[in-house]
Parts: sequence; C-alpha cells; structure tokens
Amino acid sequence: MKVITGSASELPNDLFSKVCSYRHKVFVETLGWNLDTKEGIELDQFDHAGTIYVVALDEDCEVIGCGRLLPTSQPYLLGEVFPQLLKGATPPCTPDIWELSRFAAMDFNKKSDTVLDQVSSSIAVKLLQAAIACAARLGAKRLVTVSPIGMERWLRRGGFVTQRMAPPMTIDGHALFACLIEVQKSPAPLFGEQPFFNHQTTLRKPEHSHWQTTRSAQPATSEA
Repeated sequence: MKVITGSASELPNDLFSKVCSYRHKVFVETLGWNLDTKEGIELDQFDHAGTIYVVALDEDCEVIGCGRLLPTSQPYLLGEVFPQLLKGATPPCTPDIWELSRFAAMDFNKKSDTVLDQVSSSIAVKLLQAAIACAARLGAKRLVTVSPIGMERWLRRGGFVTQRMAPPMTIDGHALFACLIEVQKSPAPLFGEQPFFNHQTTLRKPEHSHWQTTRSAQPATSEA
C-alpha cells in the first residue's frame, strides 16, 4: 500500500479524477448517499485549490482509500453543513484543528460477494495514520470529523485518542456525532508506510472552483 498526499493540482497524472470516481463509487453507488453528482464523479464545495487529499493506492496504482483535509480556519463540512451536531457550541475555527472528511477504505479490486467484504480495516487504519501524519506536518494538533456512531469504537480499537464534541444525533436516518481526534497522541504509521508528501506545507486560501459547488447532505466520514 502506498499513500500520496497533495492538492488536486499536485497529485500525479490523473489521480485526482480517479479519486473523484472512487468517491462516487463508495458514497453514491455503494453507500447510497443522496449527493448531487455528475458523470460518475463526486465533488462538493469543499473540493477546491486549498484542499489536501490523502490517497491510498494498491500495487497496481488503483485507489483503495481516500480522505481530504481542510483547516477549520476556512469553511469546512462540520461548520457549514452539520453545525447542529455541536448542540449550540461554536464550531472550531483555528489553524491547529483540521477537518478530515470523505474518508473511505474500500478495495473494489478485491474479489468478494458482499460490500462488507470490500471494507478493509487494515487499509483504513493505515490511511488514517497517514492522514494524521500529514495533518501534523501542516501544523494540526487535532482533527475533527463528522462520523457514524459506529466509528467511535473502531477509532478506539485502533488506538486513536478521541473525544465526542456533543451527544450523537440522528440526521436523515443516520446516527452521527462530531468527533475530535488527537494528532500527537495517535499511533504513527509503521516504518515503510509513511505517506509521500507531494505538496508544500504553505497554507493556501481557497479559490473559486470551476467544479459544481453543491452542499453535502450526508455524513463526511465512513467506516468503509
């Protein structure tokens, strides 16, 4: 497994288009999220020039996992779309807290009979470790996510230090909660699994995107 990070323009070759197609296959085709998409790709208003992507690739350079990172000092999913999950608390807005969203680890190249067989906990753990390492390099001390409640046990089982920001609530039939993940106290990637950092650490402001800017209506992270 290889992990590459960077903005859309910094990812090599056609990797960003592969990530958009992968996200559509995971979140729309497999999980059935009701997202406004076009031509088999999944993008929203948080995909812009300042977004950092974390991408897991198999030995054939096929996408088997992804996530995206945004500083909370800029517009992000929890603050803009799911503030109700904070039960009246002010969403974080600081350069040392970053949001991890659109996190998934499904290996569609793996022969299986069910969707659950395609979910790889091993890939998910390594991908999250790599995302945390990337966020730390960008100055993050904590990550914030919008997660299905089932993620809480998975995170703790993986050795990640987490904290609920408010009690869970049900949105569109999904039990969700806002979660903080401690960056410095979380397990680091194993030797040989460090991500290849393709981007510079300079924080850039988001630019107007030519992509369709639709508001998401579903949770940002997936146990997949």
